[in-house]
Amino acid sequence: MNHSLTDLETRHKGVPQTGKRLLADVSLPAAVIHEPALAHNLAWMQRFCDDHGARLAPHGKTTMSPELFQRQLAAGAWGITLATAPQCRAAFHHGITRLLMANQLVGEANMVIVAELIEAGADFYCVVDGAGNVDQLARYFAARGLRLKVLIELGMPGGRCGCRDTDEVMALAERIDSEQALVLAGLEGYEGVVHGDDPAPSVRAYAWQLVEAAQALERDALIESPQPLITASGSAWYDLIAKVFREARLGQRFVPVLRPGCYVVHDHGIYRQAQRELQGRHPEIEGGLKPALEIFAQVVSLPEPGLAIIGMGKRDIGYDQLPEPLRRYREGDEFGRELSVAGWRVTKLMDQHAFVRLTQDEEELGIGKDRVKVGDIVAFGASHPCLTFDKWRRICRVDESLEVVEVMQTCF
Repeated sequence: MNHSLTDLETRHKGVPQTGKRLLADVSLPAAVIHEPALAHNLAWMQRFCDDHGARLAPHGKTTMSPELFQRQLAAGAWGITLATAPQCRAAFHHGITRLLMANQLVGEANMVIVAELIEAGADFYCVVDGAGNVDQLARYFAARGLRLKVLIELGMPGGRCGCRDTDEVMALAERIDSEQALVLAGLEGYEGVVHGDDPAPSVRAYAWQLVEAAQALERDALIESPQPLITASGSAWYDLIAKVFREARLGQRFVPVLRPGCYVVHDHGIYRQAQRELQGRHPEIEGGLKPALEIFAQVVSLPEPGLAIIGMGKRDIGYDQLPEPLRRYREGDEFGRELSVAGWRVTKLMDQHAFVRLTQDEEELGIGKDRVKVGDIVAFGASHPCLTFDKWRRICRVDESLEVVEVMQTCF
């Protein structure tokens, strides 16, 4: 992957370091997180979970940044959710001890990783959805003399993983109950696979299916853990999941755990739209999440009227939707004065170039102190932060004056 730094490179001018000025001292393009928005988002989501009687285990695959994991835990998060065994290992090696792997643990090489984490003191959970996987896990962890905490995944027809109905959940729970090496610790689901013109009612119905399955497991005394979990929610529908869990009064018998991940930096695309819809459903909720992650890049060419080529492409920014030009700066401007990008539009992304159509050809490229120049710095917003984070190994956290206050690493 690009943007990894060697020890030699870290001594060179232009490499992100604390105290550097983003507009003058950092080699661009660069991934940038704005501290004011970050701090706001951390507090906002933790407050939302607290107000709904739920614990927060943010999905770490979004950022894979140990520094952000620690900020989330310091804000009150219960644990960190991960997607794979190597991600869990990376998080544990950076001090994260409670790990929820929201995926099936398959393959002996991955079981070795998890066994070593448990032996080292990790509080680890993974999900299961079938007898074959249960048998594999039982054999391996019994041979290691360990007990593995598992959550049964309830899916939906046509969806991704998971048991397809409550009957399958109950049958699998009985299978787990017969295995000494496995501890049934609750129920897991993911509503992000619900689609359609109006998915909200289906998301609520799915949440109630989770509740009913959890209640059936409790009724038949199939959950061994004294503090069983019920967990779901990605970054779009967490409000509906939280509301159903609260209406069902699950907090009296289960630990409700929500798992949004993208909230930490939000975005300028699909999650911005999801937040608008959430606020439409809940006008009583104050404020909202703020986009914190941007890519700063420079104008490298003005090859023809009305066209700017920016030194940023698919290797630098997610492109579920084309990036959004947000602001422009003059390189080296110590005051960080913002210049207009009104009407600018990204029309095409190549590996390391963005085509930006300007609005008024002659005015943009004509005379005047604010005309666009080669070397101008443009801040871009992305859609779907997961697919921007994984392109970077170093990310600049900046203050309101665009000074680098921390260089955060990622561990993809």
